[in-house]
Amino acid sequence: MTTSTAYDAWSGGRVSERAECVLCPNPGPMTLDGTNTWVLAEPGADQVVVIDPGPLDESHLQRVLDHVGERSVGLTLLTHNHFDHAESADRWAELTGAPVRGAGLGDPFADDERIALAGLEIRAVLTPGHTQDSVSFVLPGDRVLLTGDMVLGRGTSVVAHPDGDVASYLTSLDRMIALSGQEIDTIAPGHGPVIDDAHAVLTYYRDHRQARLQQVREALDAGARDADDVVEAVVERVYADVDRSVWPAARLTVQAQLTYLER
Repeated sequence: MTTSTAYDAWSGGRVSERAECVLCPNPGPMTLDGTNTWVLAEPGADQVVVIDPGPLDESHLQRVLDHVGERSVGLTLLTHNHFDHAESADRWAELTGAPVRGAGLGDPFADDERIALAGLEIRAVLTPGHTQDSVSFVLPGDRVLLTGDMVLGRGTSVVAHPDGDVASYLTSLDRMIALSGQEIDTIAPGHGPVIDDAHAVLTYYRDHRQARLQQVREALDAGARDADDVVEAVVERVYADVDRSVWPAARLTVQAQLTYLER
């Protein structure tokens, strides 16, 4: 989470040979420019894979269909269960006739599962932390990692209690760091612009999370643990630099951090 408002606007579009983003018009403090719906296809193929059709917004779904054009949707994948990524899944399945997997729909993903469609290769990597069901997808042909909300194009992601888990999040970050430079160079997030230096941003995410945990420890040692509302006292100390519009999310993150530290 950040308070910065100085940035280049993100509008989606083609980001690699096989990946194109159709941006949903649902901007906000937590969704940045909006939800990124990803249309993936092998060059020249007549079928596509869609990742995260987004909230139930008929105009957005129609725009995605327009981008698909004369091709057909062969499969839809969901990175996690939050409504701004998965709410439209049932309606999208009606419109396309394509199976949907993820967020409790269809067959659960196996870790490192290979998914193939019309020449396109995708690998599912289980990356819990933002939510228990968070999944990232490696697009090996383009050396791209699609991260959902595990990593954002700007700022940092929320690990919100009770579905979010800090220990799992740190483990998943370490796994993604191991992929960077070996299999991936670029991150295609669920919100915000594409990140060209995957290793740098993933390392920053890990360092930032560890720094926040240390700030929480210091807040507790400074007396926050004795406050009537410990969570609120920690938020006021640790997230004073964060815009208050995202303090509700900060409170959930602090609850997750306290749970981690109590362990």
